[in-house]
Amino acid sequence: MSQDFQGFPSSFFDFFTELANNNERSWFNANKERYREDVVAPISRLIAAMAPRLERISGHFVADPRPTGGSMFRIYRDVRFAKDKRPYKEHAACQFRHNLGRDAHAPGFYIHLAPDEVIFGGGMWMPPSPQLKSVREAIAKDSAGWRRASGNKKLKETFGGIAGDGLKRPPRGFDGDHPLIEDIKRKSFFAMRHEKPRIANSAKFLDEVEATFKAASPLMRFLCRAVDADF
Repeated sequence: MSQDFQGFPSSFFDFFTELANNNERSWFNANKERYREDVVAPISRLIAAMAPRLERISGHFVADPRPTGGSMFRIYRDVRFAKDKRPYKEHAACQFRHNLGRDAHAPGFYIHLAPDEVIFGGGMWMPPSPQLKSVREAIAKDSAGWRRASGNKKLKETFGGIAGDGLKRPPRGFDGDHPLIEDIKRKSFFAMRHEKPRIANSAKFLDEVEATFKAASPLMRFLCRAVDADF
């Protein structure tokens, strides 16, 4: 990148605050250059700066700073089947996906940046049925391994534990009396840290993200093993 990551300036969050009040194509088109300079450029610098830090955690996660086709999520919402027709997301995000996964459902590390909150961590969000079944089976068969991962001291100190919405009833084919049935019922498996936006205002945010991703590593290692991916 043309310069090193120095944190997200106030103009980054200001853009999304204003977008929330003007979420329409005419406003966005009039502010597209501002979007490129105040949003896309600093996220690209963050992603590039995270590449060597991710390598220290695992060599299997991709940090691609390209604005299109890279680690950064598109700002455009898919409104084809949505009641909410606002065309743009009112936050920025990037995912450092596993190099075997071509979509956001593979195990990955994640950063979400909004005017009211910054969220970062790792896991799997609503994986497709085959991968979801694989994780559930891994939890059921390797209960000790799951307990080590989910009960890891640093993970619990950093995130408070593992999160993810679950089914009301046990999934088909799993014993409802299994001691880990509440985890088996989950539809997502992630550990996320929630902070105020000011945490991202300086280059020290890189240290925070790296430490947080390391803390999520026991979960990520278990998930990768469950879906036959290296960690």
